[in-house]
Order: sequence, then C-alpha cells, then structure tokens
Amino acid sequence: MSTFTAVELKTNWLVKQKDGEEEEWLSCSIPTNIHLDLIAHKKIPDPFLGFNELKVQWVAEKTWIYKTELPATQVPDGAVAVLAFDGLDTFATVKLNGTQILSSDNMWIGHRVDVTTMLNNKSNNVLEIEFDSALLRAREIEKQHPEHVWTGSNGEMARLAVRKAQYHWGWDWGPVLNTCGPWMPIRLEVYKSRVADLWTDVELDDDLKTATVHVHTELEGNHDARAIVRIGYQGKIVAEAVVEAGEDGIAHTTFQVQSPELWYPHGYGKQPLYEISAATYHDKIELHRMTKKIGLRKAELVQRPDKHGKSFYFRINNIDVFCGGSDWIPADSFTPRITEAKYRRWLELMVDGNQVMIRNWGGGIWEPDIFYGLCDELGIMVWQDFLFGCGNYPAFPAILKSIEDEAAFQLKRLRHHPSLVIYAGNNEDYQIQEQHHLEYNYEDKNPDNWLKTNFPARYIYEKILPEAVAKYSPSVAYHPGSPWGDGKPTSDPTVGDLHQWNVWHGSQEKYQIFDSLGGRFNSEFGMEAFPHLATIESFVTDKKDLYPQSHTLDFHNKADGHERRIATYMVENFRTRTDLEGFIHLTQLAQSEALMFAYRGWRQQWGDDRKCGGALCWQLNDCWPVTSWAIVDYYLRKKPAYYAMARVLAPLAIGVRRAHHDWSVVHARPAKTSEYELYLVSNQLTHVTATVELRYISISTGKEIQKSVVHKDVKVVPNGTTPIYAGTIDNEATEPHILAARLFVNGKVVARDVDWPQPYKYYGFENRGLSVKFNKDKSEIRIKADKPVKGLVFEEREGVLISDSAIDVVPGDEQVVKVRHFHGSEPLSYRYLGDNQ
Repeated sequence: MSTFTAVELKTNWLVKQKDGEEEEWLSCSIPTNIHLDLIAHKKIPDPFLGFNELKVQWVAEKTWIYKTELPATQVPDGAVAVLAFDGLDTFATVKLNGTQILSSDNMWIGHRVDVTTMLNNKSNNVLEIEFDSALLRAREIEKQHPEHVWTGSNGEMARLAVRKAQYHWGWDWGPVLNTCGPWMPIRLEVYKSRVADLWTDVELDDDLKTATVHVHTELEGNHDARAIVRIGYQGKIVAEAVVEAGEDGIAHTTFQVQSPELWYPHGYGKQPLYEISAATYHDKIELHRMTKKIGLRKAELVQRPDKHGKSFYFRINNIDVFCGGSDWIPADSFTPRITEAKYRRWLELMVDGNQVMIRNWGGGIWEPDIFYGLCDELGIMVWQDFLFGCGNYPAFPAILKSIEDEAAFQLKRLRHHPSLVIYAGNNEDYQIQEQHHLEYNYEDKNPDNWLKTNFPARYIYEKILPEAVAKYSPSVAYHPGSPWGDGKPTSDPTVGDLHQWNVWHGSQEKYQIFDSLGGRFNSEFGMEAFPHLATIESFVTDKKDLYPQSHTLDFHNKADGHERRIATYMVENFRTRTDLEGFIHLTQLAQSEALMFAYRGWRQQWGDDRKCGGALCWQLNDCWPVTSWAIVDYYLRKKPAYYAMARVLAPLAIGVRRAHHDWSVVHARPAKTSEYELYLVSNQLTHVTATVELRYISISTGKEIQKSVVHKDVKVVPNGTTPIYAGTIDNEATEPHILAARLFVNGKVVARDVDWPQPYKYYGFENRGLSVKFNKDKSEIRIKADKPVKGLVFEEREGVLISDSAIDVVPGDEQVVKVRHFHGSEPLSYRYLGDNQ
C-alpha cells in the first residue's frame, strides 16, 4: 500500500492580468500576492515609498490569473489525489485542465479538492486560478443588499461584505493596498490513507497533579480504520494506544499523565510542550503520520462580582496573571513576505519587554501556524479576535454560512495551542452599534429576532461564534466583542474589557491621568509617536520633505486629525521643537510617558482585588513605515515607549507618583501642595525581602533638598501591590524636584522609578553634566549625571540590541546599559530632553 506523499507547489508559477497579452506572463512563486509579483518585476513602484501608494490603486480593480503546470501523474489504484489550498485571497475560481474544480470567496477557509479522475497521467496538467477584484465584488454585494445599514469606520463600508483582511481597505495606521493571490501554500497530495485531524481535550485535576488527555483522531481513506496514537515528551513515549475509528471516521482514546509538566506564561513557569502523534499503518508500514505539539494547562477567564463591579482577569494553572502586553496587527501589508525569522524577532521582542499577552486584532488576519507555535514556545498568551472590525456587518444567509465554515476551519486549526486563552467576537462593532444608534436589546434572547434588527451581526457574535468555540475549542473562553461587558455600554469601566481612547481621541484627556480612565481590562489605548529618523528617511523620496509637517510625513500618518492631536500633547507638555530629530524625540517621549502612566497605574490596581486585570496597548507593530501608535516600527526599531513599558512590567517594579494637578484648568497656577505615594508591584509567587529608597533631588541643582527615605526588610506582597510610603510636598516651601525611587534585592538595584513635576515645559534642562561612556568593545554604556536628566534615548541601529533606553538619569545613581551585536565605527548616538537648551 502506498504511503502519503505531499508536494508543495511553490515554484514555476506564472501570473498576468486577465485581459493582458499572452507575452505578459510574469514568473513567480507562492505563497504570494499580486503586488509582490508586480514589484518584483518592476511593474509597479514600491508602495511604501513616498506617495507610491496612490500609483498602485489600479491593481485592486483588475482580475489576475495565476497558473502552473503539474507533471503527468499516475495515481495508484485505490489511492486518491487531492489539491489542498490553505488560503486563497479572495474571490478565486480554480480550474484544472480547463475544468472548474473550486470557487472560493473567503480568504480564511482552506479547501481540499479530490482530483483523482482529473489528472492526466501521460501529459502535464495545467492548474489555473483566477482572482476577481475583491474591491469591485464587495461593491456589487453592497448594492445587492440595500436593506442593510452599511456603516462603520475606516475604509469603505463595502469591505463589510467580504471575508477578507479588512485592513486591506486602509486603516488609521495603514495604506489602501487591496491584494489578491494564493497567499497560503498549495499542495498536491496522493494517498490511500491519512490522518485528517488530530486534537485533544485536556482536563487537569484541581491539585494539578494529574492531566486527563482525551485524544481524537480523524482518519480518512482506504484503510483498516485503526491508528497508533502516542504522547511523547522530550523524546520519550509517555503513553500510546491503538485506536479504531467509528462510523464517523473518528477514533477516541484517553490517557492519564501523572505529575504533568505544565505550560505557563513566561515569567510564571516553563513552557514544556508534549508531542502528540497519530499514524496509520498497513503491514507494519507507516502510511501517514500527523504530529502536533500541545501544552498541558488550565486557563480560566475569571468574571465574578466584586467591590469594583465584575472582575475580568486570567488565571493559568490556579495562578492569577496580570496580562500586560500589546495589540498586534499584521506585520506587513503583504503578509506572504513575513518570514518565520521575522515572526520570531517580533515575539521574542515581547518576551524581552516583559509582555505576557498579545491580542490578534479583528481587522487583520488569522495568523499562520508559526505565529501561534512561537507563542506556545515563548509563553505568550494569545487573545484572538474573530475577524470583524469597526463596522455593522451584514448577516444575509450566504455570508452567515461562510462565517460558520470559517470559524470551524480556523478553530480546528488552532485548538491545540496552549497559548490561546480567549476568543473575542469582534473589534469595536458594539461601539459602532452604540455610535450609530443601531437596535440592540440585550434582554431579548431570541436569536431569530436579532436578524430582524438593523444590527444583525449580533447573531454572529452571540450565537454562531460562541457555539463554534464551545464545539471546537471548549477550553478557551469566549467574549462577544472587544470591548464588551454584559450588554452594558462599552465605556462601562466596571465590567468586561475597555478600549480607552479619551487620551488621543475623544475628549483628549491628559495622559497623566490615564490610570484613572481605565476599566477591568484595558484592551486598547495608546499615543502616537513618530518612528526613528532612519525609518522616516527610508520612505521620504525627496529630502526636502525631511521636516515634521511635510506633505510626505503627513501622508505617512493615516490618523484623522493627527496634526492637532500631536500638537496638543506637544504644546501641553514640552517646549516645542521644529527640527525633525528634536520633534521626533518629543513625540516619542510623549508616547513613552503616556504608556508609562497607564501601565504603572493599572498594574498598581492589580493589587486592589484585581481591579485591573490587564492592559494591552495599541499597538505593538506596524504594517508599513508610518507614524502611528506602534511602540516598535515596521523595521523593528523600538520606540522609547517599548522600554518604558518593559520597566513597569518587570517581575519586580517600583512606583512613585505625586497627585495630578491639571495646570490647564487653573490657568497654570501651581498647586500649593502635592500628595505622593510609593509602592511596589510583583508577579513573583513568593515573598521577596527588599530595601526601598526614595530621594528628593532638585531639578536645577541636582542636590538633595531633604533627607532620603529608606525602608529595609520590606516583605513584598506576592503577585500584588505593596504600599510603602505616602507624603505631602509643600510646593511653596521647596524648589521643583524629582522623586527618585529605587528597589534593592540582595544589595542590587532591580528597579527604578522617577516622578517629575508636570509639565516639563516649565523647567529648564540646561547643563545637566551628563556622562555617557562606552567601554572599549562597545558592550556596555555607563551613564551618570550631575543633574536629573529626562528621556535619554539611544539610536536604534539595525541589528544592535540595547538593554534599556528612554532612561531618566539621577545624580548619584550610575546606570549601565548592556549592548549586544554592536557594529559600526561610531558609538550609538543619543539625545535627551532639553539637549538643545
């Protein structure tokens, strides 16, 4: 009996415009999309440069054909030949030897087509895929449904009719680049027997000492309906069994694993992965094997009434986890070129930054297997939105069926990943319902009624998707939307999750009060910042445009009203700069300060009966070189905010803060007094003994203005907050000064924090006496200052890794920054607040 063979059809493809001439065929390989192929053949300019985005809009309005030839194929007797398409973007008609074999209209569904009787065994086989314009098809579908209220934000609303990455229509951080093509692999498989699917349901005893692993194996083909199923760990077989499939083709077995090695988020334990496999045999010859890696863990979303309303936090293996992290968008407008190495760089960057959760945002893509596999390996918890974003989605029968099929396909693909801990039904669609006064009666529990309203997508979020999760991935929590909370207004801070955009958007509150604006779980918030100069220089094609308000720089910022919002936060807080490098630095400082205030305060609230269960900033990354809310830009250059977040999310962190005094509403009259507090936060599971120091240092002289406070033998509360000290500053009797806090464990500084009087524009930063010295091999930087320094930011040189940046330097406290992979003849450049004074 023949074994399973699979040939990935990567090379020897051709592509051309449908109405183009025969000589216009262009060579390509897959996975790909049309823009990548046209760029490779210099048929279009790079859309990421200058205004080139505008020059390539025509591409999305055309129909494109991809084709290849398969060699003559002899299918053995009793075997089948299948063409497997893992993903087609989006309206695709597939023909084999001139006969249509598939029509697809959903980017997120894979297809398997039996072509056993269609393959030529004496001549080549021609495989052809025609991709219609999703842009034009979407508009056609929109016109076919005038009964629906097509409303939302970002891009044109016809996008709501198409199961395709919504950011392809443009977003407030991304270009309009509407792609098509075979964006995922295509294979030719030949077999008599195969393992079609393999999955587990894991139950852990309350004491976590026994794992019950239910293994399910779907078998397909001409075989004896039996398979050998194994669980292995570190190369050793833990358990195995011979299983036999029932009439439905599925075999079931159960294993008990004693003293299991449990999977934890990084910082809370290790990330051991067991290997589960199923193999079919004939006469002791293996025909096909499927292998997956699984993690044994118990994940809970804890939602219970408490003094703050209703909790919203995650518990992994009986440990409460504060979920500090980021929101994720696709890392490129053209996702087929994101390599496994780049995915690893992105996700390792999260671990290095003390981030434990990533939210895969609903306007992006179902990421490839490598993304979730790396999250398993690295211990990053995944919040996965279903792919709906910022719109009132239609619910006509055909799209509901497509959504059901998509949910089943993706949930089955991903259900073995221990990193996945929550699915959310959409991104901000309930906000659209509120803003546009669409019909939503939470008390009406009849799904048929929901379809009759002008907000029919409720049927998707509160019936189709939760039923699919319960069926295919029952160990993962489901949440109807992000944000959402028990049918209450999405701005309710007492329940569910919250998108807090009243800093930057909305009422444009001061970022200094970010923590007071939060809810039970803050799954979106942010502040824009320019990327580093090297990134700007990469897309500015005319050097005359290298100034902050240039046409090119404005074009590479898609946020509505960004000029006014950036100006507001600059003018409120800093002495403004007009030179580009100085302006970049100020926007980046504003972002790092905003996110520091947010994370620092919300992590403190974790210790108050889990008042805040987590905070995910908008956003980790970019899909092209742009000014946005990203804390790391398209080229993986970290902005200062990345480092500020890493410090406040460290396993042990110290916080010092004086009460906010809103200088704007009191006509800049200074506060006579300021209350302040000092505290510690910890994610450690045992007590730590520490020493805490607080110093009061003049901004103008660098001298201590009063005796420091030292607390020794402090018992740090495990996985919570430890109040240390509180006091009052007499602002009329003391000169402007910083509060400089340090945390020592075993005599070593493990955390710092500095609180400054606000706003910075009122204070001079001249003559700081700053010393920045690199050692001989450039592996470390020693930093000290005679007077307090704010926001010391180092150059982000390609390939060079630094352990810290955006540093506040305090007299009498030398800091050492580690440098890895240094290259270049010159030391890293740097700048700090007021370096032009």
